[in-house]
Amino acid sequence: MRIALAQINPVVGDLTGNRDLILARLEEAKAAGADLALFPELAITGYPPEDLLLRPGFVRAAESTLEEVARAARGIVAVVGTPTFDRDLYNAAAVCAGGEVKALVKKRFLPNYGVFDEMRYFAQGNELFLFEHGETLIGVTVCEDMWQPGPPATDLALAGAELIVNISASPFHLLRDREREEMFRTRARDTSAFVAFCNTVGGQDELIFDGHSLVIDDEGTVLARAPGFEECLLVVDVDPSSVVQRRLTDARRRALAAERGDFAVTTIHIGTPHGQTEHLQPELAAFCDDLEQMRMALELGLDDYVRKNGFREIVVGVSGGIDSALVAALAAETLGPERVHCVSMPSRFSSEGTRGDAQRLAEALGCDFREIAIEPIVEQFLVALQTHFVGRDPDLTEENLQARIRGTLLMALSNKFGWLLVATGNKSEMSVGYATLYGDMAGGFALLKDVYKTDVFRLAIHLNERAGRELIPQSIIDRAPSAELRDEQLDEDSLPPYPKLDAVLEAYVEQDRTLEELSGDGFEPDVVQRAVALVDRAEYKRRQAPPGVRLRPKAFGRDRRTPITNRWRS
Repeated sequence: MRIALAQINPVVGDLTGNRDLILARLEEAKAAGADLALFPELAITGYPPEDLLLRPGFVRAAESTLEEVARAARGIVAVVGTPTFDRDLYNAAAVCAGGEVKALVKKRFLPNYGVFDEMRYFAQGNELFLFEHGETLIGVTVCEDMWQPGPPATDLALAGAELIVNISASPFHLLRDREREEMFRTRARDTSAFVAFCNTVGGQDELIFDGHSLVIDDEGTVLARAPGFEECLLVVDVDPSSVVQRRLTDARRRALAAERGDFAVTTIHIGTPHGQTEHLQPELAAFCDDLEQMRMALELGLDDYVRKNGFREIVVGVSGGIDSALVAALAAETLGPERVHCVSMPSRFSSEGTRGDAQRLAEALGCDFREIAIEPIVEQFLVALQTHFVGRDPDLTEENLQARIRGTLLMALSNKFGWLLVATGNKSEMSVGYATLYGDMAGGFALLKDVYKTDVFRLAIHLNERAGRELIPQSIIDRAPSAELRDEQLDEDSLPPYPKLDAVLEAYVEQDRTLEELSGDGFEPDVVQRAVALVDRAEYKRRQAPPGVRLRPKAFGRDRRTPITNRWRS
């Protein structure tokens, strides 16, 4: 049997565009001689459609779109993810053949953790279907149905399924590809079945879907793997009949069947394989390390956010610091330098070094560069506030005023030219509130929102090494971080050193370690006390931050949901 796994990048709500994308890949699969074409979970609507699913008109339109796709499924079997209404709403895999929908396999396990909220929208399915394609029995599952050990995958295998396909929208976090693949290898061995996993790819708001679709044999060997972070049609030849011999010698299977007893399975005939005369050499794309994964995820997330939301160009405030330099470099590589505008806004506290580096960065990247001095504007603001500030010494107010003026100028350029303003703050700063509301937090997208400061430096070095030249001037990488909002200011005046801070933040924010546990973990007590207090105090700021690319299992926004008004201290 020849299988085509269509790792596509749909757009949420773009039913017409998604239909055209599916039909194009379906024609490619036919041209490749495929018997079976797999498309991701909710490919018709894009994932996750969220509260669009609460609109009956949207669901009806999705069902009509599925009918159009099904009419094209002639000479091939297509498994396509779609919502379907049958007295309630279900997340389903539509099995299409002969120009019609032969069956709708309803998702049984609905994830309701982390970024998932499927119980808000869907009812649980409980039917089992087997599809007979020639002499091969195929079981169909949807995403979480195979993340769970046991049924429905084991029931399908006990009923005779030799190939179990899984259509998914599995979000990315660092090294998720390896974890997911190991899980599927285990499922293949446990069920003594071939497994074909088709994942979506692309950026959807904060979420990144990394693809890495794959096919595994019944012994857990990976036969084919699609590349990550890009669309792909992975075409693979398999012979699932080989599982029969292994099953005949597996006494555990008989014991499990006796324990499970009878359960209802509907078997549907859906076609006959074409019969291939030439065996394909399968593709086995390599995994990337964590730094390259970060780069690819950030660039995919930015590109899709810009493209899917109808922007063409972006604007970045470049200070001569490492964060804005990394954002500009990633943006120039992703969108092309002609679509990136770098704006420097020096004040009297800006050093000649940072001012020069901001311009050198733009020149190295080939981006438009412009400079707007803010000192005259700052002076006018201080004059306007002078009578109200009588008797009070300068403090954070005057520092934040500079950041807010910069934010206002960048938003003015965004409004005038239709450029998307990309904020440059990182996860370390977001965690502890070392950012100014309506200032450097202004923007439509926060690219580094889930990147710790220590990783910002690592990524900057990585970009330069990949390019074989200084995209980001070495002087920016070497300089001690500073907001330059007062004389001789350094970040470490207000924060613990970033290597120490980031280690505590990862444990507290992502692993939910308590103060007592953190102290027992060997972190310095003063770093722990300062970091935790700052994180807890800054929740109100994070709620007002732009969306940004999710890289870690617990990111701010969709994952970590802490009350703003909250007196619990761990």
